Amino acid sequence: MTPRLNRSHLAGVAAALLLAAPADAQLGRQQGLVEPNVAADSTIAALPGLNAEIATALRAARPILSAVALDSILASKALGKPARTTLYARMFVHVDINRGTDAEFMLIPGMDAKKLAAIKGKRPYADFAAYTAEMTKAANAAEADRIEQYLFVPIELNTHTEAIMDTFASIGVGTRRWKREFVEYRPWTSMEQFDREISKYVRATPTELNRLKRYVYIK
Repeated sequence: MTPRLNRSHLAGVAAALLLAAPADAQLGRQQGLVEPNVAADSTIAALPGLNAEIATALRAARPILSAVALDSILASKALGKPARTTLYARMFVHVDINRGTDAEFMLIPGMDAKKLAAIKGKRPYADFAAYTAEMTKAANAAEADRIEQYLFVPIELNTHTEAIMDTFASIGVGTRRWKREFVEYRPWTSMEQFDREISKYVRATPTELNRLKRYVYIK
């Protein structure tokens, strides 16, 4: 006779299954990091070392397509390296965990060669599970969580789920519009197709296409 399972046992089985399930690819879990491409001028101006003039300059430079580009703009405004490093604890342009450059990763506060090697050693990532394991070994779990907020796993256009898109909502990528349009044109066959179709929706701000392209790819 098959033994009967009580509620507590079933709950334990369910919890184990949830823990075993792979996490969706996503924007790293955020801890209040400001994204300069979407934040209001007033939010940016209130950050350490910044002011209304710099906030205006950052808005004029949008889309800022990498942390390196952000760093260059701020350096041109006479914000020294120590001040920029302090600022990057509060504001940053997220780095693609699979395609990011060493220069981008090294601008993340607290990044070093050992942590960079841990990130690059397991690329490409489908989600953050393998990243967390590697960074925890290289540093610790708290550091893995802290660095994750600077990263994203890119969205595969033909297979992503709504749950994946939802994690990008705070930076203007996982919006209702893009959730709809990214699915409508499946199957995507090339990034040229992406340019052609999505450019229809950003005619008023055509450079936004370049920002959206940072977050997506086609297998």
